[in-house]
Amino acid sequence: MNHIVSMKWLLARLYEPDLVIVDCRFTLGQPDQGRTAYDETHIPRAVYLDLEKDLSSPAAQHGGRHPLPDMEQLASAFGKAGIHQEARVVIYDDQGGMMASRLWWMLKYTGHEQAYVMDEGFTAWKKASYPVTDETPVVIPVTYEPSLQPAMLASMEDVRAASKDGSHILIDSRDPRRYAGIEEPLDVKAGHIPGAVNYFWKGVQDASGHWKDAQALQEHFSGISKDAQVIVYCGSGVSACPNVLALKEAGYTNVKLYAGSWSDWISYEENPISTGEE
Repeated sequence: MNHIVSMKWLLARLYEPDLVIVDCRFTLGQPDQGRTAYDETHIPRAVYLDLEKDLSSPAAQHGGRHPLPDMEQLASAFGKAGIHQEARVVIYDDQGGMMASRLWWMLKYTGHEQAYVMDEGFTAWKKASYPVTDETPVVIPVTYEPSLQPAMLASMEDVRAASKDGSHILIDSRDPRRYAGIEEPLDVKAGHIPGAVNYFWKGVQDASGHWKDAQALQEHFSGISKDAQVIVYCGSGVSACPNVLALKEAGYTNVKLYAGSWSDWISYEENPISTGEE
């Protein structure tokens, strides 16, 4: 697999100097919980990056619940975490890879080549009796030079056009009940973007919480042509990222993230909403 590494892989390389390990644990609705969990215990050498403080801007009228951060601020956060362009970055969380995939996507979007998500998560690491610590590592700050990849990002206008003309396949990564508009625990309007198909992000993993291999992911996405132009969204641009990563693993090359996602789409009164199945 190109973007996923096993816990054993990380264990074997834990102290290699070019490796930066990032803990991304975060619980939506309980913004301090991830940092508290990190302070209590984490993988040795891991630094902590926070979904809302480091990997998002504050929410505004538009842009969704987790807008992309200012790129200068993001580069500063990466530099403070010891991430430079030659580093190999391994990211983990305890949320099924949702938060880790968001950071993976942001590294890729800023031109970073060697970014990986650790399979499973911190609880599995602990259960395997692998080493943990409560010591915060001493990090020597570096300069991170972003090289933005605009082809990875879809704007609301791109999504609006795709919804009308079918030029891109729109993938909604949320739970099927949210997609269908049956329930909506987080946003003020329920439903989905007209024309979008539903691939719940948790479908890219098996029952035991391992990421599926490339072949299984190809089967999972077999309803979508490999040549298709794909735009992926979710509620706020976080749980869409595991689907983006999985599509890349499955060999799809033209995949964009709509970072504002549903929470941005519904902030424009004129945008249409669909409910039920497509």
